[in-house]
Order: sequence, then structure tokens, then C-alpha cells
Amino acid sequence: MTAAPIRKIPVGVLGATGAVGQTFIKLLANHPWFEVTAVAASERSAGKRYSDAAHWLSGDMPERVAKLTVTACDPAVVDAPVVFSALDSDAAEEVEAAFARAGRLVLSNARNYRMDADVPLLIPEVNPDHLALIPIQRAARGWSGAIVTNSNCSTMVIALALAPLHQAFGIEQLFVTTLQALSGAGYPGVPSLDILGNIIPFIGGGEEEKIESEPLKILGTFENGAVTPARMRVSAQVNRVAVEHGHTACMSVKLASRATPDAAMDALRSWKGAIAGLGLPSAPERAVIVTMEKDRPQPRRDVNAGNGMSVVVGRVRTDPMLDLRLVAMGHNTIRGAAGASILNAELMFARGLIKA
Repeated sequence: MTAAPIRKIPVGVLGATGAVGQTFIKLLANHPWFEVTAVAASERSAGKRYSDAAHWLSGDMPERVAKLTVTACDPAVVDAPVVFSALDSDAAEEVEAAFARAGRLVLSNARNYRMDADVPLLIPEVNPDHLALIPIQRAARGWSGAIVTNSNCSTMVIALALAPLHQAFGIEQLFVTTLQALSGAGYPGVPSLDILGNIIPFIGGGEEEKIESEPLKILGTFENGAVTPARMRVSAQVNRVAVEHGHTACMSVKLASRATPDAAMDALRSWKGAIAGLGLPSAPERAVIVTMEKDRPQPRRDVNAGNGMSVVVGRVRTDPMLDLRLVAMGHNTIRGAAGASILNAELMFARGLIKA
């Protein structure tokens, strides 16, 4: 069990007015370890009160954060040792590097640095040893801060569902089709007349390519100062569907060691992940939940499992071409975005990489 800090650690949120930035604000509002002391956004929002700058999307805006003045995304004015980045990829590359050069720890949602060899692409339950890349990153780039990334939102669901199977049996091939929620497109997102009564079989930004590359790094092994990617082939197809929250992934997998559906479900049920017992505030009791109901998981019924931090897996069965089929679903803006970054920061505090 990790001891709480003696006082809350000040943190900033970059891109604080957008949809993911707002999710950070909500999840951090009553966090026992972290306190939002700085909110940053584009130049057009800088200088305004957060309540005036943010088009708040759901629930009540936390009163204390509402009174904060929005600053530019500049380490000279964001006074916090830890920053959570909800910036889009157009801005993230330059801004996140500037914060890392200034000695800040950047927990990033953007894709820019995920696949860099010296940057951890982290899921605490799966690959906490990849944090050993941080001193390598600092030495290579000559900065005293660091960038730690979390994955694409669909990759998060896929990698968490596959990790127990990969550890138990090995995975050689994966065919995956995703059904991705509208909130993954940000706000205002997809026009209503494009998505109502419709499915869009394309998502920009290299979505399929991310799903085909990121799991290999996450499920890879850290050895000799580098991550060796998992040796599996991935084929992905992505679709935007008329669901508010919750990405679903329908998968067929070929295993290195054959396993029955019952054996696979046993592996999924018994898997605790690498951070069990640390008492991290955002960690769910079970990162992977197995459902036996024949028509689950469903976003409407299962998206908030584990306070939105659990992935629900169901329909584990034999595949007529490969070995197994399964369906996984998780909350894309919590486990797939802001909540994932916060859990990464909690692990970094537990490991002594973030100081109180």
C-alpha cells in the first residue's frame, strides 16, 4: 500500500478547456493526492477565468477550478511540477517538449511521442517496468523532465483485454474491428446528420495504424535499456458509431499455445495486473472484468465499470479460423484518456518519480 503524500501535489492541465481537459478537471476535483493549480489552453482563452473560457459539457464545474485564470501553454507561466496534457497532436509535440526541457513531468494523451523508443507508453497494470525508459530519455534528450504517454483510447481497451492472454499463452495474430464512441472525436465532434442512423467506417489521424503498432510496444518486454516489441501481427478496422461513451473491440486471436475458451476465461479472471496491492486511488479493483452474459459487454450497461477504469470482456469463444474470439469494451475518455494519465501519475508517485 502506497502512503499518501503529506500534502497534495500541485498539477496543471494543458488543453484544459477541451473535452478531455474537462475530464481531467472532473477526475482531479477530489483527488486525494493531486490538486489542480493551473489550467492552460490556447491564446484565445488565456487571461479568462476558466468558467468563462470553457464550454462545460456535463455536470457541475468544480468551483475552485472555475475561479482559476487560464494561462498560455508555457512552462514559464504554468507553475506546477506535473502537467497532464490533453493537447491535440498539432500542438502537443512542441509544447510537451518545452515542459520536459523545463523540468516538468508531462503525462500525455497525444500520439506524438508514444512510439519514440525512449518514451514509456504506459499501462500500469501491464508494463510498469517501462518507466525505466525515463532516465534513458533524459540522457538522450538532455532535459530534466520527462514525457510519459498513455495509448490511443481503443488500444487501451484492446491491450488490457489481451494482456492476460498474452502473458498466459502468447498472442501471434490479432484481427480487430472497433466500434468507437462519439466522445472519442471530441466536441463538437461528428456532425449529427453524418452519424444519426449511421456507421462511419473511417476515423482519421492514423487510427488503424495506432491500433496496429501501439499494442506491440505496450505488450513488449523491457530489456537491455530498450523495449522489444511483442512479436504479433495486428490487422485493424475502425468504425465511428452513434454511442456517447465506450469503445468496443471485436477480436479474433491466434495464440502461441492453444487454449480453450474456459482456459482463456480463467486467465482473464485470475489476472490482477502488476499494481495490485499498491493502493493507487484511480486503480479499479479489477482492471479486466469477465462477463458471462451472451449479449455483453454493452456501452450503455458496462461503460462505468470500475468507475470507468475497468475493461469488460465477454463472448469468449472458439474462432473457426484462428483460436479465440472475444469482445472487449471500455470507457474511452476515462480509461482511454484522462483516467489513464492520472493512474500513470499515481504509479510514478508510488515509484518515487513524482515528489510531494
